[in-house]
Amino acid sequence: MGKSQSIRTALIGAGPRGTSVLERMLANWAPAGPDDTLHIDVVDPYPAGPGHVWQPGQSRLYLMNTQSFYPTVIPEDPDLAPPLAGHTFDRWRELQQQTPHPSLNAEERAELAGLGSADFPSRALYGRYLRSTVEELMGRLPAGVTVVFHPTTAASVRHAAAAGEDGRTVFDVELADGAVLTVNAVVLALGHLESRLNPEQRELRSAAEELGLLYLPPAAPADVDWSRVPAVKPVLVRGMGLNFFDAMGQLTEGRGGRFVAGDDGGLSYLPSGREPLIIAASRRGTPYRAKATLAGYYPAAVTLRYFTESALAKFAAAGIRPAFDHDLWPLLHRDALWAYYSTLVRSQPGAIRTGPHEFLRALEESLHPHAHTTAKWADGVDSVIEVHVRAAYRLDLLGLAAPLAGRSFASRAELDAAVVEYLLDDARRSALGEDDPVKMAIGALHHGRAVLKTAVADGGITDESWVAGLRGWFESFVEGLASGPPALRAEQLAALVRAGVVRFVGPDPRFGVDRKAGTFTAVSPWVGGGGGGGAGRSGCAEADPHDHADPHDHAVAAVAMIEALAPANRLAVNESPLLEQLLAEGLVRARLMMTAEGTPVQTSGLDIAPHPYRPLGANGSVTDGLYALGLQLSATQWGTAIAAEARQKDGPVYRSGQRTLRDADEIARAILGQESR
Repeated sequence: MGKSQSIRTALIGAGPRGTSVLERMLANWAPAGPDDTLHIDVVDPYPAGPGHVWQPGQSRLYLMNTQSFYPTVIPEDPDLAPPLAGHTFDRWRELQQQTPHPSLNAEERAELAGLGSADFPSRALYGRYLRSTVEELMGRLPAGVTVVFHPTTAASVRHAAAAGEDGRTVFDVELADGAVLTVNAVVLALGHLESRLNPEQRELRSAAEELGLLYLPPAAPADVDWSRVPAVKPVLVRGMGLNFFDAMGQLTEGRGGRFVAGDDGGLSYLPSGREPLIIAASRRGTPYRAKATLAGYYPAAVTLRYFTESALAKFAAAGIRPAFDHDLWPLLHRDALWAYYSTLVRSQPGAIRTGPHEFLRALEESLHPHAHTTAKWADGVDSVIEVHVRAAYRLDLLGLAAPLAGRSFASRAELDAAVVEYLLDDARRSALGEDDPVKMAIGALHHGRAVLKTAVADGGITDESWVAGLRGWFESFVEGLASGPPALRAEQLAALVRAGVVRFVGPDPRFGVDRKAGTFTAVSPWVGGGGGGGAGRSGCAEADPHDHADPHDHAVAAVAMIEALAPANRLAVNESPLLEQLLAEGLVRARLMMTAEGTPVQTSGLDIAPHPYRPLGANGSVTDGLYALGLQLSATQWGTAIAAEARQKDGPVYRSGQRTLRDADEIARAILGQESR
């Protein structure tokens, strides 16, 4: 008679990634005998499922950045073990609309009643879905499985003094409450971590403490006490990405203001009188572009022709490790150009000087990857466009991310008017959906991003192009175009400017403190005579982060400053006692990459060996029994923060869509001693 097996595992982090590992372990559990047992300790101070970010009790003004049809923590891959319980978010939404669970509160029921598949749910409701998924799993535990939740943090993970049965690895996981868990495997699914402030931020915080000002550092929006922000007074908000719109909502609608639709369909804002004067600043001077109105996550009108998975496979077949700028971006650039001009021909044929079919034939020939040398293909395309397309309709792809580039403004009022014009034009284009050429060029980048995630993972591109290309310029470029908010947010922001609630600093802002006046200051060199001929191509040249604004040089002044940014996801500045202990004792190490100049630079994430994902220790060897998933893989995978993608009806199926669920499955099977699928 065989010996029974007992497996003990600690999941550190119980947000979506930890929940995925838990679900996969339960789905794959296949005991060899009746006495085999699996014990899982789940460690997280926040409730399992939603974890820190997706708490169900947070404000319903915080919206997800994807529609109901998109996210899931339950895999739909037929090659994986079938789930014991749970659904995609959209299916859960439908089920709750039909038969609401008794535990749903009134706010959750009200939101669900009006929520469609193409609507943007609140983060709170997604957190409720995640919590419901864990509850369903706990109601269907297989025989021999026990799960214990520890509402605390892990302080350390160390090898136990003695090995386990059969020489198996054993870890002691010390918790912040003093308890020690003895386990065979540890999964790090740590998610978003607190981080140390950079020198400029520390200086601003110190000045705020000294002068009695309010400084709110980078944080998850749900963690911020927005009641501390004074009403009526000017408040600087640095950053105009997604966290900006969270701050905007809390300081306007969250304080009793209302948006009202006019007879012409436009929005106006009725203030409550308790709003601050929001003065928004970012490097580009404008917020992210809004999402197009589409039936699915990707525009159906766009199909990648050049940057395809089959094209990328040719690099591997030839033994070539591609570089981003040299090999990958030229292919994706071609797809964006084709998407723009083919949509332009279809939706605005008057923009074409010659016959539309003649133009598309010439464009297709010039875009062919072998039509020109790598250095010359873009010149050939430009020549075709110059002949066939009227000047006002030609695409400046990189310029889409820098709408104020090349412009200076005589006054702040002139700047505000220009940003409102940009916002309304962007919202109009979003409403046109697949009939807008600009949004379809962005749609091609959006498709390409899904392919790129697979192409660059696990050392798929050269180190130098990861550092200088992918993370150096492309990431911020594509996020500003393809990761924006719902179009409604752009219309709301325009209404707030017209109502006098929001103003802008301008591109290339410099921040400082006027100690004499006792205020924060910010100034743009392109506004009010503060600088030269226009903002730079990238949305403006980089400003010295330590350069203080001259308060007499057309600066704005404020009594509070909000960093509308998430804490930096970088190992070097993390404030996790657990990660610091693992790094200090050599169980994990940061990934180093070489620049084109041969200089090693520390990346944002752990050094990882695939597959399954296991951290490398300080000596370069794998730490057996230790696994990692999620944001700490940011030097091995690109785009680790977004949820797994539910499969869309009639939509493309990209391998990257449910990659995080397959990664969780690999970890679960390794812990359970099963072969990878």
